[in-house]
Amino acid sequence: MTQTIRPSARKAVEAHDPAGSEHGITGKGLKTGQLGLLAVVVLGISSVAPAYSLTSSLGPAVNAVGLQLPAIFIVAFIPMILVAFAYRELNADSPDSGTSFTWTTKAFGPFIGWMGGWGLLAANIIVLSNLAGVAVDFFYLFLAQVFGNPGLADLTSNKPLNIATCLTFVALAVWVSYRGLHATKLVQYAMVGFQVVVLGVFIVMSLTHAASGDTSTAIAFSWDWFNPGKISSFEQFAAGMSLAVFVYWGWDVCLTVNEETKGGKGTAGKAGTTTAIAVLGLYIAVIVATMMVAGIGGEGIGLNNPDNQSNVFAALASPVMGPLAILMSLAVLAGTASSLQSTMASPARSLLAMGHYGALPHRFSTVSKRYGSPGFATIMAGAISGGFYAIMKVVSENVLNDTILALGLMICFYYALTAFACAWYFRHSVFSSVRNFFMRLLFPVIGGVVLTLVFIQTAVDSWSPSFGSGSEVFGVGLVFIIGVGILVLGAVFMLIMARVRPGFFRGETLRKDTPALVVPE
Repeated sequence: MTQTIRPSARKAVEAHDPAGSEHGITGKGLKTGQLGLLAVVVLGISSVAPAYSLTSSLGPAVNAVGLQLPAIFIVAFIPMILVAFAYRELNADSPDSGTSFTWTTKAFGPFIGWMGGWGLLAANIIVLSNLAGVAVDFFYLFLAQVFGNPGLADLTSNKPLNIATCLTFVALAVWVSYRGLHATKLVQYAMVGFQVVVLGVFIVMSLTHAASGDTSTAIAFSWDWFNPGKISSFEQFAAGMSLAVFVYWGWDVCLTVNEETKGGKGTAGKAGTTTAIAVLGLYIAVIVATMMVAGIGGEGIGLNNPDNQSNVFAALASPVMGPLAILMSLAVLAGTASSLQSTMASPARSLLAMGHYGALPHRFSTVSKRYGSPGFATIMAGAISGGFYAIMKVVSENVLNDTILALGLMICFYYALTAFACAWYFRHSVFSSVRNFFMRLLFPVIGGVVLTLVFIQTAVDSWSPSFGSGSEVFGVGLVFIIGVGILVLGAVFMLIMARVRPGFFRGETLRKDTPALVVPE
């Protein structure tokens, strides 16, 4: 038996499974009791980075589904919340900073568990490098606006300066993260609060402009926008889903810090679902307001204008917010910078758990004695993400952009794997109550199946060079090669680690099991 239980029930569990304490979840030395529910929710929202996610995804999503933009965001939320329920169930049974890695190992064994951890790490490393790159772009745009010198915004195209600035942002994020979650919390309250306030101002001013009719692109609100049945093809639906799934991604950082929260294991689970719901509400409000003021046309500030699609808020800020436009640039900069720092918590703690259970070298399991944080793992997460960005930036801008598109494959891969792990891990108790049937079987399986279908469709579509930048290798799209290549690289690295550190892969440190005894909360 490996689940965390009450002391009053411990003797009964040990009698049932005396070896459980040797093979179950164990502490890693992280500083406990640092974050309450509000702090974890703020951390989750920061990792999702609403301002950054929306400004980079609204254009491509409109191009895919047109007026059904609100509908696709709501539909994409469904598998996210269903997977969030799976995470909550697994966390209640086995709270561990390794999350997907630990839970898939306990459900399916060490090899599949290792790949689940690899998918999480790959997704986070890719997005960390992208966040740092976007922060660089908005940093110089902000300087150009402050000093009234448009030429400063062009400094981002200077590759050596761009890379140096990016590495500086990464180093700052590592420094704050290394100092523990208390320092992280203080930074996040300020940055997330500012980001949400500016988005609120943008919503109000967009609706005001749309109502007054002073923008030629404005369109009237319609409930038809919320009808997914009006999306014309499954290919468009899958493309929109892939983009929309990306903008919700990041809430699982709430579960990654589960060993460091106040109020026990329930806090992290509640924070994950609360974050997902709060982000959905914010997204729908911003999307509706943006569509009403900008429309979906290809002229002016229309969302289908190719000049606007890569950075919607940069195009809409001045027409909508006037002299307050600089606040939007600062909000996106704050959002990317805060997300860079908060997202660092996820791969660092996953690396910590993998080192702790012997799936990676023991050095990754070291915890800072002063700050109670995964010191070495945090530094390595920053070094890998910064190095990844620098290499991709030097190789080609197309490679970097296509790597970001491949991120959707990583997200669907490890989220779906974790959802299926929930159903399999709890298979002996799913019919013990109506609640367990829905929360441990039906909801996780539906969420996992939907994300698996999106993964397959995205992989099929990305085989074509037209998916992404148009780059190809022997006629195969670069997005497919990068996405599948990263997973294959993980499998190769796993086989190497199985030879170097066989204990984990033999089940000696974290074994495959299922709950044999249900102890009520």
